[in-house]
Amino acid sequence: MAARPRIGVTGNQRRWAPSWWCTALALRLAGAIPERISLRHAPSGAPLQGLVIGGGNDIGPEHYGGDINAKVKLDPERDKLEIHWIRTALEQGLPLLGICRGAQLINVILGGSLHQDIRHLRLHTHNRPGLLPTKGVRLEPASRLAAICNRRRLWVNSLHHQAVDRPGQGLRVVGRDRDEITQAIEAEDGRCILGVQWHPEYLFYLPAQMRLFRWLLGSLTPDL
Repeated sequence: MAARPRIGVTGNQRRWAPSWWCTALALRLAGAIPERISLRHAPSGAPLQGLVIGGGNDIGPEHYGGDINAKVKLDPERDKLEIHWIRTALEQGLPLLGICRGAQLINVILGGSLHQDIRHLRLHTHNRPGLLPTKGVRLEPASRLAAICNRRRLWVNSLHHQAVDRPGQGLRVVGRDRDEITQAIEAEDGRCILGVQWHPEYLFYLPAQMRLFRWLLGSLTPDL
């Protein structure tokens, strides 16, 4: 019997972290062993076969040329930790799934930029946070993400006030909301990199969302 792949999951260091528990459950259901990585949870040293960069506080604006005087919640040490792991994954060719902040940070590491606050860009959609799938996202028909989810339109949740502006090197925008704000990015050069602005770990009960976690494993073992 083949060993279950080990997937690293970065996030905040709080003991009670719903995003970690939900991501871990989704990965276990997909057939993986999740390994928590945070400022409080050191990696075991066992080889990782993939990486999920989780959501959380805003990214330090110094990393993408943003306004350093803006009043936002930052976590500089977590930024350093996750930048290290993203660069490691890119160097080793590990499949990467970025969730919310994670998608933004992957984009920044690859040279892209962010909208530091999207609230003024909202015309047709609201910026009310919520865990339920109440917002529509249009996917590019020829994208990898549309093929993974088997959908051209998704209903997603929303917990963010920042978003990808200019895609990083080798990335393209493949999902937008009604205000044309970026909701998903993916590698256009064949690398296994996906970033979504929503939180699929809270929606794993929906088949299209669960397919994101299965994709991460399927990138390693095609028979999954």
